[in-house]
Amino acid sequence: MKTNSQTDLNESLEVDDSPESTASSLTQEQYQRKMQRRKEVQDQRVAKASQEKGLIIVNTGNGKGKTTAALGMVLRSLGHGYRVAIVQFIKGAWEPAEKAVFSRYSDQLEFHAMGEGFTWETQDRERDIQKAHAAWETGLNFIRNPDFKLVLLDEINVALKLGFLSVEEVLAGLKEKPTQSHVILTGRGAPDALIERADLVTEMTLVKHPFREQGVKAQPGIEF
Repeated sequence: MKTNSQTDLNESLEVDDSPESTASSLTQEQYQRKMQRRKEVQDQRVAKASQEKGLIIVNTGNGKGKTTAALGMVLRSLGHGYRVAIVQFIKGAWEPAEKAVFSRYSDQLEFHAMGEGFTWETQDRERDIQKAHAAWETGLNFIRNPDFKLVLLDEINVALKLGFLSVEEVLAGLKEKPTQSHVILTGRGAPDALIERADLVTEMTLVKHPFREQGVKAQPGIEF
């Protein structure tokens, strides 16, 4: 899922790709010269990046860590004193440990777990659709509210993939986002139209998973 800008950045940083340029084979003088060139390239890029804007961020892919990464941004925003809203789609039957931790920030954080669990547990498509729409309306109210610097729509990509929500209505809602506010959308199967619209997209790639390879059950502190 590499974009042209990502490729350009990687190429610009590879200022010396000759075989003898690997760090372990360089003398101190060669290494210092190589790092200086890299610093010059990076400084130029940082100097050009003067724009500030609220971002639409998508964490997707089959690998673990989509929500975890998003919650890291939530914690950063809380640390800066910003107001944050979390709306959980699909999930909700569990009482996540994160909610217990974030309850300490009740004056800054709104946390709404509005799903009823995984679809194979609920087994009621119409109710799942109703819950997804209710979660979206809640999230949209936060998105529109300029008092909230960050809104996390957790597992909304799954709701989109399953057809509980339409991509068109979500994209239309994102247009209502205040200029300096950020929105994170997590979950596997993010639709192409959402990826195209997003400013930052990360795809988590599954390499190994203890549940699949070893039959290790979900554990507190790791999965929930």
